[in-house]
Amino acid sequence: MSGKITALTPQQHTQKRVNVYLDGAFAFGLAATLAEKLHVGDWLSDEQITNLQAADEVERAYEKALDHLEPRPRSEAEIRRMLTAREFSEPAITQVLLRLHRRGFLDDEAFARYWVENRARFRPKGRFALASELRQKGVGDAVIEKVLAAYDESAAIRHVAEEQMRRLRHLPFSVARRRLRERLLRRGFPYDLIQDALSALPQPDSSFERED
Repeated sequence: MSGKITALTPQQHTQKRVNVYLDGAFAFGLAATLAEKLHVGDWLSDEQITNLQAADEVERAYEKALDHLEPRPRSEAEIRRMLTAREFSEPAITQVLLRLHRRGFLDDEAFARYWVENRARFRPKGRFALASELRQKGVGDAVIEKVLAAYDESAAIRHVAEEQMRRLRHLPFSVARRRLRERLLRRGFPYDLIQDALSALPQPDSSFERED
């Protein structure tokens, strides 16, 4: 594929990439940041082209990783799985992960804290359920243990119990209590805290007198 560069043109749909033409024919696409060092008239050997394409793969993988990080933080394992699914090579993935770590975009402990804080605010769960979610995201046990050490599971279950009982007020008290217990179990709270939460429920009033 070696040859002389006869044109360097921006790609039609993105200014971030350049089409490289060798000897009058399209040869390959390249990240604009890499193409900055090239000039019309330069001769590219097979080895140089191979190196440019390897560097370009890293740039493409890095852009994909940044896009994946935009909606929310991610664990390293999530980024690796995404890049692997898009068939980037292992050397490219390794370089991307290193770059993300160096730039502070990838930190499993920070991700785990974000995940737990987000759950605490919008969908509180028990430590068991949170640990299971974080493991599925590829976070290591040592990080999980460290992050969950400060998690107030008692406050979380009180919040859930109050919220769910408001939603269940149309049911008879015994039915509402049973459904609350089921929902707390599904959220991974331990049995003893569930019993405490059920025991702390206010006595039934007229709002619980209708049948299911």
